[in-house]
Amino acid sequence: MNKNSKIYVAGHLGLVGSAITKILKTKGYTNVIGRSSKELNLMDTAAVSNFFATEKPDYVILAAAKVGGIVANNTYRGQFIYENLMIQNNVIHASYLNQVKKLLFLGSTCIYPRDAPQPMPEDCLLTGPLEYTNEPYAIAKIAGIKICESYNLQYGTNYISVMPTNLYGPNDNFDLEKSHVLPAMLRKMHLGKCLEANNWEAIRSDLNRLPIEEISGDNTNEEILLVLSKYGIRVNPSDSESGSSASVEIWGTGSPMREFLWSEEMADACVFLMENIDFKDVDPRYQSKSGQSVSTEVRNTHINIGTGKEISIRDLAFLIRDKIGFKGKLDFNTSKPDGTKRKLTDVSKLHALGWHHQIEIEEGIGKLYKWYLES
Repeated sequence: MNKNSKIYVAGHLGLVGSAITKILKTKGYTNVIGRSSKELNLMDTAAVSNFFATEKPDYVILAAAKVGGIVANNTYRGQFIYENLMIQNNVIHASYLNQVKKLLFLGSTCIYPRDAPQPMPEDCLLTGPLEYTNEPYAIAKIAGIKICESYNLQYGTNYISVMPTNLYGPNDNFDLEKSHVLPAMLRKMHLGKCLEANNWEAIRSDLNRLPIEEISGDNTNEEILLVLSKYGIRVNPSDSESGSSASVEIWGTGSPMREFLWSEEMADACVFLMENIDFKDVDPRYQSKSGQSVSTEVRNTHINIGTGKEISIRDLAFLIRDKIGFKGKLDFNTSKPDGTKRKLTDVSKLHALGWHHQIEIEEGIGKLYKWYLES
């Protein structure tokens, strides 16, 4: 990519897209464009076709998607598969029709089987049943990988698919109805900390920024306490050990292991791949030691992006608790689902291509809480 190449980042306002946009601009790319969902509905085929025909981007990074945590994935199953398929199909096909030089498609490691080997290598894709709760979303993302591979094989395009692990960072989703586990925990414990300090000014400020089920800082204390309690943020009799009068509920046993990557590092990895890696570099037909092409089936050309390190949900909860300074009790509700027991990525391919992460989870949580308080 040249510094003046026109680069379209689809989903440039979200967690992933905003981080990629920031990295591109930091590295001196001067023609990065984006459109909000109000400006361009990526599920509208005609609108997407008109946008590409008018703007003619040289490069495309497809970070737009309908995303959410275990509750949202399991509740809005139809929306998750339909909306993601429509977004992918429209953007990828329009990129082909308008001769985009390279496209990067972002998926998720939930594409892997429920009982995948740990850590999960790229070649375990489609070797077993998916985790039920996020099956529709995972199938959409698997389709995206296959669209990219198929267009590369039939049309000679240069499309790369990457599968990031669980991400967290600036512009994360803190909506307790739809957010992923880490930002949800962080916000719940922040509100719990405010409750134990009887800091109603901070609670109302938080709810004015992001209401919970339409409950904002303008509601009564009783209405606020009711909605907070619904999401496991409660006022209790003071705990004899901590002296705190607040508690926060965590779904599940806390035993599942999860991997987390700072979103700006994921963005750095994506830009690194856009700058240095083409489809032929991950095409198995060109991976023989002699450098000669070999005849083989083309599968699993996607690239995992992660840290290769994991932490239990229980340890994560207590780490967030310490970083925030919440003194209250953490109640693990074992009647709620745990989800997949482990989801650790095998990042051998990414490391071999030349990229490694730098920010560990302890540093990242501190950075995210600072951003949350200041944004």
